Amino acid sequence: MKIFCLTEFKVEYEKLKSKNSYNSIESDIIHYFFDKSVHDLCAGTRLNNSSTTPYIKKRIKGRCGFRFYFLLIINDEALFLMFVHSKTGSFGYENITDESKAYLYKKVLECIKTNELFELTLNAERRNIIFKKLSKR
Repeated sequence: MKIFCLTEFKVEYEKLKSKNSYNSIESDIIHYFFDKSVHDLCAGTRLNNSSTTPYIKKRIKGRCGFRFYFLLIINDEALFLMFVHSKTGSFGYENITDESKAYLYKKVLECIKTNELFELTLNAERRNIIFKKLSKR
Protein backbone atom coordinates (compact mmCIF):
# COMPACT_ATOMS: atom_id res chain seq x y z
CA MET A 1 0.00 0.00 0.00
CA LYS A 2 1.19 3.49 -0.81
CA ILE A 3 0.93 6.14 1.90
CA PHE A 4 0.66 9.86 1.16
CA CYS A 5 -0.07 12.95 3.21
CA LEU A 6 -1.21 16.52 2.90
CA THR A 7 1.04 19.40 3.89
CA GLU A 8 -1.32 20.01 6.85
CA PHE A 9 -0.56 16.54 8.16
CA LYS A 10 3.21 16.98 7.77
CA VAL A 11 3.15 20.34 9.58
CA GLU A 12 1.19 18.94 12.54
CA TYR A 13 3.32 15.79 12.63
CA GLU A 14 6.55 17.80 12.78
CA LYS A 15 5.13 20.08 15.47
CA LEU A 16 4.13 17.10 17.62
CA LYS A 17 7.36 15.19 16.99
CA SER A 18 9.43 18.17 18.13
CA LYS A 19 7.91 17.94 21.61
CA ASN A 20 9.29 15.22 23.92
CA SER A 21 5.86 14.36 25.31
CA TYR A 22 4.74 13.29 21.82
CA ASN A 23 7.91 11.46 20.78
CA SER A 24 6.03 8.19 20.12
CA ILE A 25 4.16 9.63 17.13
CA GLU A 26 6.60 8.36 14.52
CA SER A 27 6.66 4.80 15.84
CA ASP A 28 2.86 4.89 16.28
CA ILE A 29 2.42 5.82 12.60
CA ILE A 30 4.88 3.14 11.48
CA HIS A 31 3.21 0.49 13.62
CA TYR A 32 -0.38 1.35 12.69
CA PHE A 33 -0.21 2.39 9.01
CA PHE A 34 2.75 0.65 7.38
CA ASP A 35 2.59 -2.93 6.09
CA LYS A 36 -1.17 -3.11 6.55
CA SER A 37 -3.81 -4.04 4.04
CA VAL A 38 -6.48 -1.53 3.08
CA HIS A 39 -9.03 -3.65 4.90
CA ASP A 40 -6.94 -3.60 8.11
CA LEU A 41 -7.13 0.21 8.03
CA CYS A 42 -10.91 0.48 7.59
CA ALA A 43 -11.46 0.39 11.36
CA GLY A 44 -12.44 3.72 12.87
CA THR A 45 -15.27 6.20 12.62
CA ARG A 46 -16.36 6.72 9.03
CA LEU A 47 -17.02 10.35 8.21
CA ASN A 48 -18.59 9.53 4.84
CA ASN A 49 -20.73 6.68 3.55
CA SER A 50 -18.37 5.44 0.85
CA SER A 51 -17.35 1.81 0.79
CA THR A 52 -14.68 2.40 -1.88
CA THR A 53 -13.15 5.67 -0.55
CA PRO A 54 -13.84 5.81 3.19
CA TYR A 55 -12.91 8.99 5.09
CA ILE A 56 -11.90 7.77 8.54
CA LYS A 57 -11.24 9.28 11.94
CA LYS A 58 -9.12 6.93 14.05
CA ARG A 59 -7.85 7.21 17.61
CA ILE A 60 -4.55 5.45 18.18
CA LYS A 61 -3.24 4.60 21.67
CA GLY A 62 -6.50 5.39 23.47
CA ARG A 63 -7.32 8.52 25.44
CA CYS A 64 -3.71 9.65 25.70
CA GLY A 65 -2.82 9.03 22.07
CA PHE A 66 -3.42 10.67 18.74
CA ARG A 67 -6.35 11.14 16.42
CA PHE A 68 -5.75 10.64 12.72
CA TYR A 69 -7.94 11.70 9.82
CA PHE A 70 -7.33 9.85 6.57
CA LEU A 71 -8.83 8.80 3.26
CA LEU A 72 -8.50 5.30 1.86
CA ILE A 73 -8.84 4.59 -1.83
CA ILE A 74 -9.45 0.88 -1.68
CA ASN A 75 -9.14 0.05 -5.40
CA ASP A 76 -5.77 1.83 -5.66
CA GLU A 77 -4.55 0.59 -2.26
CA ALA A 78 -3.64 4.13 -1.29
CA LEU A 79 -3.92 5.92 2.03
CA PHE A 80 -3.93 9.71 2.38
CA LEU A 81 -3.13 11.07 5.84
CA MET A 82 -4.92 14.39 6.15
CA PHE A 83 -4.46 15.57 9.73
CA VAL A 84 -3.27 14.43 13.15
CA HIS A 85 -3.64 15.87 16.63
CA SER A 86 -2.89 14.79 20.14
CA LYS A 87 -5.71 14.10 22.56
CA THR A 88 -3.78 15.38 25.60
CA GLY A 89 -0.89 17.62 26.60
CA SER A 90 0.01 21.16 25.62
CA PHE A 91 -0.87 20.57 21.93
CA GLY A 92 -3.85 18.35 22.68
CA TYR A 93 -7.50 18.96 21.99
CA GLU A 94 -10.66 16.91 21.81
CA ASN A 95 -11.72 17.11 18.15
CA ILE A 96 -11.53 19.24 15.06
CA THR A 97 -14.67 21.05 13.88
CA ASP A 98 -17.06 19.72 11.26
CA GLU A 99 -15.95 22.61 9.04
CA SER A 100 -12.32 21.48 9.39
CA LYS A 101 -13.28 17.90 8.51
CA ALA A 102 -15.11 19.12 5.38
CA TYR A 103 -12.16 21.36 4.44
CA LEU A 104 -9.70 18.46 4.76
CA TYR A 105 -11.90 16.22 2.61
CA LYS A 106 -12.11 18.81 -0.18
CA LYS A 107 -8.40 19.55 0.17
CA VAL A 108 -7.30 15.92 -0.14
CA LEU A 109 -9.42 15.40 -3.27
CA GLU A 110 -7.88 18.50 -4.86
CA CYS A 111 -4.34 17.47 -3.83
CA ILE A 112 -4.83 14.00 -5.33
CA LYS A 113 -5.80 15.62 -8.65
CA THR A 114 -2.83 18.02 -8.63
CA ASN A 115 -0.33 15.64 -6.99
CA GLU A 116 0.41 18.19 -4.24
CA LEU A 117 1.25 15.48 -1.75
CA PHE A 118 4.10 13.90 0.13
CA GLU A 119 4.75 10.18 -0.17
CA LEU A 120 5.74 8.46 3.06
CA THR A 121 8.29 5.67 3.03
CA LEU A 122 10.54 4.13 5.64
CA ASN A 123 14.33 4.30 5.84
CA ALA A 124 16.40 1.13 5.47
CA GLU A 125 16.18 0.28 9.17
CA ARG A 126 12.38 0.85 9.04
CA ARG A 127 12.59 3.14 12.08
CA ASN A 128 12.09 6.55 10.48
CA ILE A 129 9.57 8.03 8.10
CA ILE A 130 10.84 9.78 4.99
CA PHE A 131 8.61 12.44 3.39
CA LYS A 132 9.13 12.88 -0.35
CA LYS A 133 7.33 15.74 -2.08
CA LEU A 134 5.65 14.62 -5.29
CA SER A 135 5.94 16.57 -8.51
CA LYS A 136 2.94 18.72 -9.38
CA ARG A 137 0.91 17.73 -12.40
